[in-house]
Amino acid sequence: MQFSALSDHHKGLLLATIGGLTLSMDIPLIRLASGEVWSILAVRSVATITAAVLALLVIHRMRGSVRGALPGRMGWPVAFFYGLTTISFLWALHYTKAANVVFIIALNPMFVALLSWMFLKERPALSTIATMVAMVCGVALIVWNGVEGGHLLGDALSVFSSFSIACAITIGRGSRRDMGFASLLSAVVPAAIGLYHVIPSGIAINHPGWILLDGGILMPLSFWCLATGTRFLSGPEVAMFYLLETILAPIWVWLIFEEAPTTMTLIGGLVMILALVTHSLWQAWVRTRPVAAE
Repeated sequence: MQFSALSDHHKGLLLATIGGLTLSMDIPLIRLASGEVWSILAVRSVATITAAVLALLVIHRMRGSVRGALPGRMGWPVAFFYGLTTISFLWALHYTKAANVVFIIALNPMFVALLSWMFLKERPALSTIATMVAMVCGVALIVWNGVEGGHLLGDALSVFSSFSIACAITIGRGSRRDMGFASLLSAVVPAAIGLYHVIPSGIAINHPGWILLDGGILMPLSFWCLATGTRFLSGPEVAMFYLLETILAPIWVWLIFEEAPTTMTLIGGLVMILALVTHSLWQAWVRTRPVAAE
């Protein structure tokens, strides 16, 4: 079946699934590259920009114009928040464990639901509010563990990264435009900041091939799919697919680096995942009730 033959909802689900799966490889590849944080930020971002420019050149050659691919004025704030996400995410990995980062970023759907309620007038259901409360409790367990473990700054950066993603998703959803290239070109800001710090001393990455694969192929694919998914799905629905990283990234890190999460992190993460799974099952049941009644 061709992509164009799918319904809008199925297109959104397919794009978001691909985006979430490829995103789950981000942290393992960053760790495999083994480099200084500013160098990782610079090389990863430059690789993403290069991929975006090459894609635009291909589109221009095929269509004769890139006007339809660019997001317009609303792409600027979306790109800004995606850029903040990249910077805070990489610094969070520097100050805390990978499992803490991905579990805390799972707050993303809660932030999106709140922002959509405030600015898009999409009022969340009571079940969504209950899920938010449970997720906040799960994050509280992880952050409290961070206070005791001395990595509170990394946990705080993770919360900020989650909020930045939510802002980008909400603006993209509200614009009703394709924000795929806004998410890619957002790498300009982190690239500039990273290069500013590494040019005097030089790039320090032990295995640059991994970070080039991450920034040049996987992250452009992931960001484009997730940002484009906002055309077909609601903000909170797209945000849910970021949770594939929450589930899979700690598994990849544990298998590759044998970095096991702490007990409190696992408990907090389990609370969040159970809350989200319960919420998804409840929403699916609610939607099938009218059909069953008919």
